[in-house]
Amino acid sequence: MRALISVYDKTGLVDLARGLVDLGWELVSSGGTSKALEEAGVPVTAVDSITASPEMLGGRVKTLHPKIHGGILADRSKPEHLSDLEAQGIEPIDLVVCNLYPFRSSPSIEMIDVGGPTMVRAAAKNHAHVGVVVDPADYGQVLEELRADGSLSTETKRRLARAAFAHTAAYDAAIVTWFDEGETLPPSIHLALDRAQEVRYGENPHQQAARYREVGQRGWWDSMTQHGGKELSYLNLYDTEAAWRLVHDLGDGPAVAIIKHANPCGAAVAGDIETAYTRAHECDPVSAFGGIVASNRPVSVAMAEALAPVFTEVIVAPGYEAGALEVLTAKKNLRVLEAEAPGRPRFDLRSIDAGLLVQEPDHFVSQRPDWRVVTKAQPNDDQWRDLELAWRVCAWVKSNAIAFVKNGQALGIGAGQQNRVDSVRIAARKADGRAQGGACASDAFFPFRDNIDELAAAGIGAVIQPGNSLRDEEVITAADEHGLAMVFTGERHFRH
Repeated sequence: MRALISVYDKTGLVDLARGLVDLGWELVSSGGTSKALEEAGVPVTAVDSITASPEMLGGRVKTLHPKIHGGILADRSKPEHLSDLEAQGIEPIDLVVCNLYPFRSSPSIEMIDVGGPTMVRAAAKNHAHVGVVVDPADYGQVLEELRADGSLSTETKRRLARAAFAHTAAYDAAIVTWFDEGETLPPSIHLALDRAQEVRYGENPHQQAARYREVGQRGWWDSMTQHGGKELSYLNLYDTEAAWRLVHDLGDGPAVAIIKHANPCGAAVAGDIETAYTRAHECDPVSAFGGIVASNRPVSVAMAEALAPVFTEVIVAPGYEAGALEVLTAKKNLRVLEAEAPGRPRFDLRSIDAGLLVQEPDHFVSQRPDWRVVTKAQPNDDQWRDLELAWRVCAWVKSNAIAFVKNGQALGIGAGQQNRVDSVRIAARKADGRAQGGACASDAFFPFRDNIDELAAAGIGAVIQPGNSLRDEEVITAADEHGLAMVFTGERHFRH
């Protein structure tokens, strides 16, 4: 039996090679792999002694030769293939062990592997007769099976072939992505995803679900530590992602966001994290029941004690002060997560028939210096602070979206309505008079003055919205009639 070994990642290489030699296998190798085996005292046959062709072009051409690929690709069930091997003096290769240059870590033309993927694909195509191993994690199982049975099973060879094709597909996807650097929406998108986490089911019990991540990438979910609580569900993952991103959009001071069904139901900034949590919870305590809490500061004991009586699915924070974990992990159903800040995804993807809708993730383009006051009344300093917070909270609310804020605290949020005035009324009802003189944000323009009339009746003092409606003048006139200050951002934040 003959094995061709050519690996960049030499983890476990010598142990595998010695195991194969002990089983009577002949090893064939080249380049750095051959040198590593020789230095370890493992007998190995050099590729160039088989091909009678030296390595050339700085190592670009080593294994690209009929005496190598004929030995890999021969279908042992076809007499004509065996005749060809005999006529050309080619010996079959029964196992290919190969992993590729680390393109993702050092992308360049020289890191584009040619011979490696060619060997891997050839062996994977002919997996009925040839084993192919691309992951050092599989070395142990391969040796164990060879020792026990003398050969790899059909099931094992098929599994390894699938892994091999996934390996080369991910490698090619990384190369294409490198070529697309700087393009927001390239001509084609090549995503390679590994299943990173299984969950019991999806949004509903009859739906299968899992979390996948891009090959070679690690996000905050992969470095996160869960200190307590049950296994995370699909909806826990989805809602916690929203909460974690929202709280990191709320500014530099201590902040807490509470999410329920992917919508904010509380958000606040304050001088300390306990106060931020208490004020965030006060926004809508009914909706916060069973919600997700995100803190952008380590959780204090005081915050933990304030949260403990409230049924909460998940809390996520950058850390926990001494004693806070003891309080929180005493609640057996509360998932307690410690995580680093989230990154920004490459794409925002949504499924449609036969494909995906793709957009760049939403982000804030305009800032306060870009905004324009369009009314006679000007926001005061407190209202400016509340307008900025309301604008950021509102961008995370499902459209049509309205957010009432006063003194750094969200007090009423209207979400997901088919008309904007209903969202205004929901926010006003939830604020219940607490937002007098405060700020309101709308994710898109107000199409009619009835929204402004409702805001005035709710006691709102300042409004922020994108503007650019056909009826902007009518809306501005209504704001002036009620003495409201109104700011146009020129930027919409729909979230469907």
